[in-house]
Amino acid sequence: MYIEKALTNYKGLWLYLVGFLVVFLASQTVGAVPLVLAMALYSIENGSLPAGDMMEKIYGLYDSNIMLPLILFSFIVGAVALYFWVKGVHKQTFVSLITSRDKVDWKRIRFAFLLWAVFIIVPIAVDYQMNPESYQWNFNLVPFLILLTIGVFLIPIQTSYEEFLFRGYLMQGVGVAAKNRWVPLVVTSVLFGLMHLANPEVTKLGYGIMGFYIGTGFFLGVLTLMDDGLELAMGFHAANNLVSALLVTAKWTAFQTHSVLIDISEPSLGADMLVPILVFYPLLLFIMAKKYKWTNWKDRLFGPVKTIKQETVMPGE
Repeated sequence: MYIEKALTNYKGLWLYLVGFLVVFLASQTVGAVPLVLAMALYSIENGSLPAGDMMEKIYGLYDSNIMLPLILFSFIVGAVALYFWVKGVHKQTFVSLITSRDKVDWKRIRFAFLLWAVFIIVPIAVDYQMNPESYQWNFNLVPFLILLTIGVFLIPIQTSYEEFLFRGYLMQGVGVAAKNRWVPLVVTSVLFGLMHLANPEVTKLGYGIMGFYIGTGFFLGVLTLMDDGLELAMGFHAANNLVSALLVTAKWTAFQTHSVLIDISEPSLGADMLVPILVFYPLLLFIMAKKYKWTNWKDRLFGPVKTIKQETVMPGE
Protein backbone atom coordinates (compact mmCIF):
# COMPACT_ATOMS: atom_id res chain seq x y z
CA MET A 1 0.00 0.00 0.00
CA TYR A 2 1.08 3.57 -0.68
CA ILE A 3 1.27 5.09 2.82
CA GLU A 4 3.10 2.04 4.17
CA LYS A 5 6.02 2.83 1.86
CA ALA A 6 7.19 5.27 4.55
CA LEU A 7 7.65 2.42 7.06
CA THR A 8 10.97 1.42 5.51
CA ASN A 9 12.96 3.82 7.68
CA TYR A 10 10.32 5.62 9.76
CA LYS A 11 11.76 7.56 12.71
CA GLY A 12 8.70 9.53 13.82
CA LEU A 13 6.37 12.28 12.72
CA TRP A 14 8.73 14.93 14.08
CA LEU A 15 11.22 14.25 11.27
CA TYR A 16 8.49 14.81 8.66
CA LEU A 17 7.53 18.10 10.29
CA VAL A 18 11.17 19.18 10.29
CA GLY A 19 11.51 18.07 6.68
CA PHE A 20 8.42 20.01 5.64
CA LEU A 21 9.82 23.14 7.32
CA VAL A 22 13.28 22.70 5.77
CA VAL A 23 11.89 22.21 2.28
CA PHE A 24 9.45 25.09 2.60
CA LEU A 25 12.13 27.48 3.91
CA ALA A 26 14.53 26.43 1.14
CA SER A 27 11.92 27.19 -1.51
CA GLN A 28 11.03 30.55 0.06
CA THR A 29 14.61 31.73 0.68
CA VAL A 30 17.00 30.23 -1.87
CA GLY A 31 14.14 29.89 -4.33
CA ALA A 32 13.22 33.54 -3.99
CA VAL A 33 16.70 34.88 -4.80
CA PRO A 34 16.12 35.46 -8.57
CA LEU A 35 12.83 37.24 -7.88
CA VAL A 36 14.37 39.42 -5.19
CA LEU A 37 17.22 40.34 -7.54
CA ALA A 38 14.73 41.27 -10.25
CA MET A 39 12.85 43.51 -7.81
CA ALA A 40 16.09 45.13 -6.70
CA LEU A 41 17.16 45.72 -10.31
CA TYR A 42 13.81 47.27 -11.17
CA SER A 43 14.02 49.57 -8.14
CA ILE A 44 17.50 50.70 -9.15
CA GLU A 45 16.37 51.37 -12.72
CA ASN A 46 13.07 53.07 -11.87
CA GLY A 47 13.46 54.41 -8.36
CA SER A 48 10.61 52.33 -6.88
CA LEU A 49 8.49 49.23 -7.42
CA PRO A 50 5.25 49.37 -9.44
CA ALA A 51 2.07 50.35 -7.63
CA GLY A 52 -0.53 47.79 -6.56
CA ASP A 53 -0.65 44.69 -4.37
CA MET A 54 2.26 42.25 -4.22
CA MET A 55 1.28 40.18 -7.27
CA GLU A 56 0.72 43.35 -9.32
CA LYS A 57 4.11 44.60 -8.20
CA ILE A 58 5.78 41.32 -9.22
CA TYR A 59 4.12 40.99 -12.61
CA GLY A 60 4.60 44.71 -13.22
CA LEU A 61 8.37 44.44 -13.08
CA TYR A 62 9.04 42.95 -16.49
CA ASP A 63 7.29 40.93 -19.20
CA SER A 64 5.34 37.94 -17.84
CA ASN A 65 7.52 35.54 -19.82
CA ILE A 66 10.44 36.79 -17.75
CA MET A 67 8.61 36.89 -14.44
CA LEU A 68 6.96 33.46 -14.69
CA PRO A 69 10.24 31.46 -14.58
CA LEU A 70 11.45 33.62 -11.69
CA ILE A 71 8.28 32.83 -9.75
CA LEU A 72 8.44 29.12 -10.60
CA PHE A 73 12.11 28.87 -9.58
CA SER A 74 11.12 28.55 -5.92
CA PHE A 75 9.19 25.36 -6.72
CA ILE A 76 12.22 23.91 -8.50
CA VAL A 77 14.34 24.57 -5.40
CA GLY A 78 11.64 23.02 -3.21
CA ALA A 79 11.50 19.88 -5.38
CA VAL A 80 15.28 19.48 -5.30
CA ALA A 81 15.40 20.03 -1.53
CA LEU A 82 12.65 17.46 -0.97
CA TYR A 83 14.42 14.93 -3.20
CA PHE A 84 17.67 15.14 -1.24
CA TRP A 85 15.85 15.20 2.12
CA VAL A 86 13.90 12.04 1.31
CA LYS A 87 16.96 10.26 -0.09
CA GLY A 88 19.51 11.50 2.44
CA VAL A 89 17.58 11.77 5.70
CA HIS A 90 14.75 9.25 5.33
CA LYS A 91 16.84 6.80 3.26
CA GLN A 92 13.74 6.29 1.11
CA THR A 93 13.68 5.97 -2.66
CA PHE A 94 11.94 8.86 -4.35
CA VAL A 95 9.85 6.46 -6.42
CA SER A 96 8.34 5.13 -3.18
CA LEU A 97 7.26 8.70 -2.39
CA ILE A 98 5.41 8.83 -5.71
CA THR A 99 3.82 5.41 -6.05
CA SER A 100 3.34 1.99 -4.52
CA ARG A 101 4.17 0.48 -7.92
CA ASP A 102 7.67 -0.64 -8.86
CA LYS A 103 8.05 2.37 -11.13
CA VAL A 104 6.14 5.53 -11.98
CA ASP A 105 3.17 4.81 -14.25
CA TRP A 106 3.47 7.51 -16.93
CA LYS A 107 0.34 6.24 -18.68
CA ARG A 108 -1.68 7.18 -15.62
CA ILE A 109 -0.16 10.67 -15.61
CA ARG A 110 -0.94 11.14 -19.30
CA PHE A 111 -4.51 9.86 -18.92
CA ALA A 112 -5.32 12.21 -16.03
CA PHE A 113 -3.65 15.12 -17.83
CA LEU A 114 -5.60 14.63 -21.06
CA LEU A 115 -8.89 13.94 -19.29
CA TRP A 116 -8.77 17.08 -17.17
CA ALA A 117 -7.48 19.14 -20.11
CA VAL A 118 -10.68 18.23 -21.96
CA PHE A 119 -12.75 19.20 -18.92
CA ILE A 120 -11.05 22.62 -18.95
CA ILE A 121 -10.98 23.36 -22.67
CA VAL A 122 -14.53 22.33 -23.62
CA PRO A 123 -16.41 24.51 -21.05
CA ILE A 124 -14.19 27.52 -21.82
CA ALA A 125 -14.72 27.07 -25.57
CA VAL A 126 -18.49 26.85 -25.07
CA ASP A 127 -18.54 29.86 -22.76
CA TYR A 128 -16.42 31.86 -25.20
CA GLN A 129 -18.97 31.16 -27.94
CA MET A 130 -21.93 32.02 -25.72
CA ASN A 131 -20.41 34.98 -23.85
CA PRO A 132 -17.65 36.50 -26.01
CA GLU A 133 -17.98 39.80 -24.18
CA SER A 134 -16.49 38.11 -21.09
CA TYR A 135 -13.18 37.53 -22.83
CA GLN A 136 -10.45 39.54 -24.48
CA TRP A 137 -8.52 37.95 -27.35
CA ASN A 138 -4.87 38.01 -26.32
CA PHE A 139 -3.09 35.63 -28.71
CA ASN A 140 0.33 36.77 -29.93
CA LEU A 141 2.34 34.01 -31.60
CA VAL A 142 5.91 34.71 -30.45
CA PRO A 143 5.15 35.47 -26.78
CA PHE A 144 2.76 32.51 -26.73
CA LEU A 145 5.41 30.12 -28.07
CA ILE A 146 7.84 31.36 -25.41
CA LEU A 147 5.14 30.84 -22.77
CA LEU A 148 4.46 27.34 -24.16
CA THR A 149 8.13 26.43 -23.82
CA ILE A 150 8.36 27.81 -20.30
CA GLY A 151 5.09 26.18 -19.27
CA VAL A 152 5.82 22.71 -20.63
CA PHE A 153 9.16 22.54 -18.82
CA LEU A 154 8.48 24.39 -15.56
CA ILE A 155 4.79 24.22 -14.64
CA PRO A 156 4.79 20.39 -14.29
CA ILE A 157 7.71 20.79 -11.87
CA GLN A 158 5.68 23.27 -9.83
CA THR A 159 2.59 21.06 -9.69
CA SER A 160 4.56 17.85 -9.09
CA TYR A 161 6.43 19.49 -6.22
CA GLU A 162 3.14 20.33 -4.53
CA GLU A 163 1.97 16.73 -4.99
CA PHE A 164 5.27 15.33 -3.71
CA LEU A 165 5.11 17.55 -0.63
CA PHE A 166 1.44 17.23 0.33
CA ARG A 167 -0.06 14.03 -1.11
CA GLY A 168 3.34 12.33 -0.96
CA TYR A 169 5.61 13.33 1.90
CA LEU A 170 3.01 14.56 4.39
CA MET A 171 0.42 11.94 3.42
CA GLN A 172 2.88 9.16 4.22
CA GLY A 173 4.36 10.73 7.34
CA VAL A 174 1.04 11.70 8.93
CA GLY A 175 -0.58 8.43 7.81
CA VAL A 176 2.00 6.24 9.54
CA ALA A 177 1.82 8.39 12.68
CA ALA A 178 -2.00 8.35 12.78
CA LYS A 179 -2.14 4.65 11.76
CA ASN A 180 -5.13 5.39 9.52
CA ARG A 181 -5.92 6.98 6.17
CA TRP A 182 -8.58 9.58 6.91
CA VAL A 183 -6.39 11.74 9.17
CA PRO A 184 -3.69 12.34 6.51
CA LEU A 185 -6.44 12.92 3.94
CA VAL A 186 -7.95 15.68 6.09
CA VAL A 187 -4.64 17.18 7.22
CA THR A 188 -3.03 17.35 3.79
CA SER A 189 -6.20 18.70 2.15
CA VAL A 190 -6.58 21.52 4.67
CA LEU A 191 -2.88 22.42 4.53
CA PHE A 192 -2.98 22.38 0.74
CA GLY A 193 -5.88 24.83 0.86
CA LEU A 194 -4.16 27.08 3.40
CA MET A 195 -1.08 27.21 1.16
CA HIS A 196 -3.17 29.26 -1.26
CA LEU A 197 -4.10 31.94 1.28
CA ALA A 198 -1.64 34.38 -0.28
CA ASN A 199 -3.09 33.94 -3.78
CA PRO A 200 -4.66 37.04 -5.32
CA GLU A 201 -7.87 35.05 -5.87
CA VAL A 202 -8.44 35.15 -2.11
CA THR A 203 -8.08 38.93 -2.10
CA LYS A 204 -10.49 39.23 -5.01
CA LEU A 205 -13.14 36.69 -3.98
CA GLY A 206 -12.74 36.48 -0.21
CA TYR A 207 -12.07 33.53 2.08
CA GLY A 208 -14.96 31.56 0.61
CA ILE A 209 -12.62 30.54 -2.20
CA MET A 210 -10.71 28.47 0.35
CA GLY A 211 -13.51 25.93 0.15
CA PHE A 212 -12.56 25.37 -3.48
CA TYR A 213 -8.87 24.92 -2.69
CA ILE A 214 -9.52 22.59 0.24
CA GLY A 215 -12.10 20.68 -1.80
CA THR A 216 -9.55 20.26 -4.58
CA GLY A 217 -7.10 19.00 -1.97
CA PHE A 218 -9.61 16.37 -0.85
CA PHE A 219 -10.20 15.32 -4.45
CA LEU A 220 -6.46 14.90 -5.09
CA GLY A 221 -6.08 13.05 -1.78
CA VAL A 222 -8.86 10.62 -2.72
CA LEU A 223 -7.16 10.02 -6.08
CA THR A 224 -3.90 9.24 -4.28
CA LEU A 225 -5.37 6.87 -1.71
CA MET A 226 -7.67 5.02 -4.11
CA ASP A 227 -4.96 4.58 -6.76
CA ASP A 228 -2.08 3.92 -4.33
CA GLY A 229 0.10 6.60 -5.90
CA LEU A 230 0.45 10.19 -7.03
CA GLU A 231 0.34 9.63 -10.78
CA LEU A 232 -3.31 10.60 -11.35
CA ALA A 233 -3.02 13.60 -9.03
CA MET A 234 0.16 14.71 -10.80
CA GLY A 235 -1.47 14.51 -14.22
CA PHE A 236 -4.58 16.37 -13.09
CA HIS A 237 -2.61 19.11 -11.34
CA ALA A 238 -0.25 19.64 -14.29
CA ALA A 239 -3.16 19.92 -16.72
CA ASN A 240 -5.00 22.32 -14.43
CA ASN A 241 -2.15 24.81 -14.18
CA LEU A 242 -0.58 24.40 -17.63
CA VAL A 243 -3.77 24.48 -19.72
CA SER A 244 -5.11 27.38 -17.68
CA ALA A 245 -1.89 29.35 -18.10
CA LEU A 246 -1.94 28.79 -21.86
CA LEU A 247 -5.65 29.16 -22.52
CA VAL A 248 -7.09 31.83 -20.23
CA THR A 249 -5.89 34.01 -17.37
CA ALA A 250 -7.32 37.02 -15.57
CA LYS A 251 -5.85 40.11 -13.94
CA TRP A 252 -6.78 38.76 -10.50
CA THR A 253 -5.30 35.24 -10.79
CA ALA A 254 -1.96 33.93 -9.53
CA PHE A 255 -0.55 33.45 -13.05
CA GLN A 256 -0.31 36.40 -15.44
CA THR A 257 0.67 35.05 -18.84
CA HIS A 258 0.50 35.61 -22.59
CA SER A 259 -2.50 33.29 -22.71
CA VAL A 260 -4.83 32.97 -25.69
CA LEU A 261 -7.66 34.66 -23.77
CA ILE A 262 -8.02 37.03 -20.85
CA ASP A 263 -11.14 36.65 -18.75
CA ILE A 264 -12.46 40.18 -18.17
CA SER A 265 -15.73 39.17 -16.51
CA GLU A 266 -16.37 39.90 -12.86
CA PRO A 267 -15.67 36.72 -10.85
CA SER A 268 -18.00 35.35 -8.20
CA LEU A 269 -18.16 32.43 -5.80
CA GLY A 270 -21.10 30.92 -7.65
CA ALA A 271 -21.32 28.16 -10.20
CA ASP A 272 -17.75 28.66 -11.46
CA MET A 273 -16.44 27.46 -8.09
CA LEU A 274 -19.12 24.90 -7.21
CA VAL A 275 -19.39 23.09 -10.55
CA PRO A 276 -15.87 21.59 -10.39
CA ILE A 277 -16.34 20.31 -6.83
CA LEU A 278 -19.95 19.12 -7.13
CA VAL A 279 -20.00 17.95 -10.76
CA PHE A 280 -16.60 17.62 -12.43
CA TYR A 281 -14.65 16.02 -9.57
CA PRO A 282 -17.27 13.31 -8.85
CA LEU A 283 -17.46 12.60 -12.58
CA LEU A 284 -13.69 12.27 -12.80
CA LEU A 285 -13.69 9.89 -9.83
CA PHE A 286 -16.38 7.81 -11.50
CA ILE A 287 -14.43 7.59 -14.77
CA MET A 288 -11.16 6.71 -13.05
CA ALA A 289 -12.82 4.19 -10.74
CA LYS A 290 -14.24 2.39 -13.75
CA LYS A 291 -10.98 2.52 -15.70
CA TYR A 292 -8.75 1.35 -12.85
CA LYS A 293 -11.34 -0.93 -11.21
CA TRP A 294 -11.20 0.66 -7.78
CA THR A 295 -12.92 -1.28 -5.03
CA ASN A 296 -13.11 -1.26 -1.23
CA TRP A 297 -13.46 2.52 -0.96
CA LYS A 298 -14.13 2.45 2.79
CA ASP A 299 -10.90 0.67 3.64
CA ARG A 300 -8.76 2.65 1.21
CA LEU A 301 -10.01 5.99 2.50
CA PHE A 302 -10.69 5.27 6.17
CA GLY A 303 -9.00 1.97 6.97
CA PRO A 304 -5.96 1.36 9.18
CA VAL A 305 -2.34 1.73 8.14
CA LYS A 306 -0.34 -1.38 8.94
CA THR A 307 2.65 -1.05 11.24
CA ILE A 308 5.98 -2.79 10.73
CA LYS A 309 5.07 -5.17 13.54
CA GLN A 310 1.80 -6.10 11.90
CA GLU A 311 3.53 -6.73 8.60
CA THR A 312 6.17 -9.06 10.08
CA VAL A 313 3.92 -11.22 12.26
CA MET A 314 3.97 -14.81 10.96
CA PRO A 315 0.75 -16.75 10.40
CA GLY A 316 -0.41 -18.51 13.55
CA GLU A 317 1.54 -16.27 15.94
